Amino acid sequence: MEATAVSIGRSVLKGALGFAKSTLVEEVSLQLGVQRDQAFIRDELEMMNSFLMAANDEKDDNKVVRTWVKQVRDVAYDVEDCLQDFAVRLGRKSSSWWLSPHTLWERRRIAKQMEELRGKVEDVSQRNMRYQLIKGSKPTVATNVAPSSTARATMSGAHEERWQHEKAIDHLVRLVKTKVDERRVIAVWGTSGDIREMSIVGGAYDHLKRSNKFECCAWVNLMHPLNPTKLLQTIVRQFYVRSLQEAGKATPSCQILSSMLIKEDQGLGFRVLRSMLMKEDHLNDEFNKYLSDKCYLIVLNDLSSAEEWKQIKMLFPDNKKGSRIIVFTQQVEVASFCARTEEVAPEHMQLFADQTLYAFHCKGAKDGVDSMEDSSNLNEDTTYNAVEGKSLTRTYSMVTAFKESEIVGRVDEIKEIIELISKGSQQLEKISVWGMGGIGKTTLIQNVYRSEKVKKMFDKHACVTIMRPFNLDDLLKSLVRQLEDSKTSGEKELTSILEEKKYLIVLDDVLSTTEWNAIESYFPAMETGSRIIITTRHESIAKHCSGDQQGKIYQLNRLGDNDAKNLFAKKVFKEPVNLDQEDLELIEEAKLILKKCKGLPLAIVTIGGFLASRPKTALEWRKLNEHISAELETNPELEAIRAVLNISYDGLPYHLKSCFLYLSIFPEDDKISRKRLVRRWCAEGYSRELLDKSAEEIANNYFFELIDRSMIILPTQKSTYSNRGADSCQVHDIMREIAISKSKEENLVLRLEGGRRLHNHGTVRHLSITNSNEDWETDVGELKRTVDMSRIRSLTVFGEWRPFFISDKMRLLRVLDLEDTEGVCNHHIKQIGELLHLRYLSLRGCIDIAYLPDSLGNLRQLETLDIRDTFILRLPKTITNLRKLKYLRASIDLMIVEVIIEKLPELMRNRLCIFTAALLLFCLACTTSSIGMLNGGINTRDVCTLGCCSFLPSIAMLLDGSGVVAPRGLRRLTALHTLGVVDISWESSVLQDLKKLTQLRKLEVTGVNKKNSKKFFSALAALSRLESLSLLSKRKPGLCGCLDAEEKFSPPKDLKSLKLQGNLVELPKWIRQLNNLVKLKLSETMLKDHDAAIQVLGMLPNLTILCLSRESFHSLEGGELNFSEGSFKSLVVLKLHFGGSKCVKFQQGAFHDLELLLLSVYSEEVETKFSGLEFLQSIKEVQIDGYYPNWKGLKKDLLVQLSQNPKKPFLKTGRNF
Repeated sequence: MEATAVSIGRSVLKGALGFAKSTLVEEVSLQLGVQRDQAFIRDELEMMNSFLMAANDEKDDNKVVRTWVKQVRDVAYDVEDCLQDFAVRLGRKSSSWWLSPHTLWERRRIAKQMEELRGKVEDVSQRNMRYQLIKGSKPTVATNVAPSSTARATMSGAHEERWQHEKAIDHLVRLVKTKVDERRVIAVWGTSGDIREMSIVGGAYDHLKRSNKFECCAWVNLMHPLNPTKLLQTIVRQFYVRSLQEAGKATPSCQILSSMLIKEDQGLGFRVLRSMLMKEDHLNDEFNKYLSDKCYLIVLNDLSSAEEWKQIKMLFPDNKKGSRIIVFTQQVEVASFCARTEEVAPEHMQLFADQTLYAFHCKGAKDGVDSMEDSSNLNEDTTYNAVEGKSLTRTYSMVTAFKESEIVGRVDEIKEIIELISKGSQQLEKISVWGMGGIGKTTLIQNVYRSEKVKKMFDKHACVTIMRPFNLDDLLKSLVRQLEDSKTSGEKELTSILEEKKYLIVLDDVLSTTEWNAIESYFPAMETGSRIIITTRHESIAKHCSGDQQGKIYQLNRLGDNDAKNLFAKKVFKEPVNLDQEDLELIEEAKLILKKCKGLPLAIVTIGGFLASRPKTALEWRKLNEHISAELETNPELEAIRAVLNISYDGLPYHLKSCFLYLSIFPEDDKISRKRLVRRWCAEGYSRELLDKSAEEIANNYFFELIDRSMIILPTQKSTYSNRGADSCQVHDIMREIAISKSKEENLVLRLEGGRRLHNHGTVRHLSITNSNEDWETDVGELKRTVDMSRIRSLTVFGEWRPFFISDKMRLLRVLDLEDTEGVCNHHIKQIGELLHLRYLSLRGCIDIAYLPDSLGNLRQLETLDIRDTFILRLPKTITNLRKLKYLRASIDLMIVEVIIEKLPELMRNRLCIFTAALLLFCLACTTSSIGMLNGGINTRDVCTLGCCSFLPSIAMLLDGSGVVAPRGLRRLTALHTLGVVDISWESSVLQDLKKLTQLRKLEVTGVNKKNSKKFFSALAALSRLESLSLLSKRKPGLCGCLDAEEKFSPPKDLKSLKLQGNLVELPKWIRQLNNLVKLKLSETMLKDHDAAIQVLGMLPNLTILCLSRESFHSLEGGELNFSEGSFKSLVVLKLHFGGSKCVKFQQGAFHDLELLLLSVYSEEVETKFSGLEFLQSIKEVQIDGYYPNWKGLKKDLLVQLSQNPKKPFLKTGRNF
């Protein structure tokens, strides 16, 4: 059984069944008088779920069963959509609505829909019984007809076998008949070597002989060891016999008799062949001479090695006559090797369904195939082919997928690359590193790039992974940002930065010569000893990039046996383990796995991650070996990797399969926020509350389980302040291709990109649009024709907004994610209240949004509302209707507002001049009629709204923090567990409302002052479940005197995270009571007595992460910061940001568990020193960044101290160091 179909079916069915059994649906069904239909649908769904579980256990590969499973999936979608639509729409009405006689027509319509839905469910259920698809579903009355059914099935199987056989022959014949003059090799790979495989090759050979396309034909069963002379003699003998047979066709006599009567003058060919049979010396020369003007066909059976092929290949001339060689082998590496050419890697196609029989062939850009089904074009400038997949772009985030801080088995390679960099002329040299996908090119070069030895060689450094689609402007901007603190970009800027500098540039993942040609001209070729490192998967591109510097091309090979074994053991057991000391049977199975991995790091890591969560028994590993043995060897360059990743996917539980396929929504190389993803999963119903665990907790577990299984990877730079260092994730490019392919099969996700032609996709559930300034206007009608908008459950837009992306037909939409989408304006969301099913709404980063419409209150199902980094300053009153809202995040983009405020006249900053400002903005809105743009862009109403709803209130509020004003009645949102940033200074009632939100886990507020502080702490005391608290105040006097709670005040005992931003002067006394505090961040607090503050913080027993950001201390300039013995016993991460303390001392015995030290030094006058780094007994890494004149001296001092530390920690410096 196809795992994806069953898994998606079970996932959807589980959601539909859960809703069908809910109390809400039962109540609605009772009110409408359709409880019988509802009960029938519920019971049938339960039966279908049982059948799907049986189908998954049987692993049946019946196409009819797969079709039925997909029908079950579709009807489950319909059931869930229909029942939820009833519940949502009726939920808006009063409880006695259904008793009104005016609702008779509406009730009748709903009853009819339920009846139709019941009919659909019944039809699908009966198909299982009718066709006896799943064991256990067969009715007893069918016993008498079973024999005839079996006979028909057997007969049908015979017909299917014969049809597949003929189809395979036809495919192979068409491959041979490609319209190209060059000699080509078609390599057939089969694992069994049985008569069926040989009969396909033999059938194709017989057909080709009869076609008279080839003048000379021969079939050779190779002998081992290979004897070239015997081989040629065998071929010549067959040529000679066929020549006699062809000559015998001229007379009706017996061929044997005619061959005996052949005259001397019947042709030179006979004499040549006969002479070749009688002598062995110079046979090769004579053979080549004979074939020089002939079109020949040779079949070589049982080729065993690449060395044999190298010897045989030289025997056959490429005479440009369209000659062909068919090779049959039982080794996939040999097949791939034989079929490749110097220009391109081979493609492959499966000749026989459900059997390991593949044909490898190379196809140039000018090839033509008669009615060829597998006819993708390929040339040196493209990498979109069947063997290597599509757009295989790698990023540096792949390194952390392996969870390795160092690479395994690459010490020599690193030394050799560094030697290539250091040794050479003063000319600009291009070093190309090439190798197959997943072999670790990016990991290797990153280690080289980060090495201190290399950094010391150059004045400027930049390392860029080329994104897809290729965008030269973005690439140049990225280079400029790394090379210089400048936001401008362009040819002149980049060239001027590198002028007269010795620079090192790394361009990771160049996929075509066209890309390199576009980039190369921007790097000045001066005699400064500069170097450019290019990584690519193809030797031809490597040669092109290095040009005449062929000595600068480096091929990265696979891992050796010992290194592969060490990497495998470390991944499986999550720590270095001597695999040879394990159980003997386990060792043997591990050897078989490593043999199949063939030293490919990505394959080793993926399988190791898969086995890490499985029982470590020989039986379990043997099952894996038996399942992937053929798949793993399909292609050593990419297909082997893809096969392994497919197996990893198949090993996922069905609920994780849905979560993983959902990732195909996001663009390639996108850094996906964990919280964003988790909340979307919850909104889609992939995660549901279970016992004492919330849906979000379960979804978080799903996220980390996907990481553990190496299905998703963490970014290279892990988050310092998040759970397990995982604020976000990325999807490996090949894994993403798998997700896209499988989600497309299941009509799960449709990805649309601007400028690409749409096809008829019918019913899909998730629509993802990536738009980058293309003109979509011409595609509006096509989009509506090709996509059934009425079934869309989620809409995600990346890039630029177009109004027609959303349709009034999307009434079942659950997720609307417009995060960082450009061009979304106020009038675009005016009708947002019509999306009654919406559970997730994100307008984060939509800076043109200044208000939310009152219709937002209609979204009674909404669980997540994210309006951060917008200009929304006040929430609508109707937001209090959203009783299911759990996550409300709001903030304005202060950087943009501050820039605008700075440009306003000083007069407009005065509160007394608000009327003047309003008048000016009103005039601007009314007179700027030309500001309206195409495609539904900003219009005059948006300008006026932005002024009235954002600019003026922000002036009036003097930008105190970044919070929004909440309306009265916030207490009604009893499901809220995350709220912020809320300004509590403008609405006195908000504090009383906060006191009632007892489910809050995270709270961010601004506007705390001396007037409201007492009420605030009274509200805070009531929030017993609070785990995270942020208090912000940028306006003077800030938080000074505002956090002095009464002595009897007891902070929430479960508080784990605290952030204080704003003038504080001294720490509040209640901080001493935070025994469960894990994370603390202080920013702009201006603490006067830093010694007392450090002493208080040092005694917090569970403090793990401490960030002392800029201006945390008032009197630190020129002073000392001491961390005394015995303090901060549990601290793991410490971040210090200061502008020039004279000395920072780490006393012996402090920071027992400290692993990461982050230092940001900004000082132009005061000399900064650090001491005691050698005493940090658990330190692993020290990072330093900022601006400091004597950075060389500071760095040298740090290195000396770290060298004295027994742990030998790593020092990482920023750009300015």
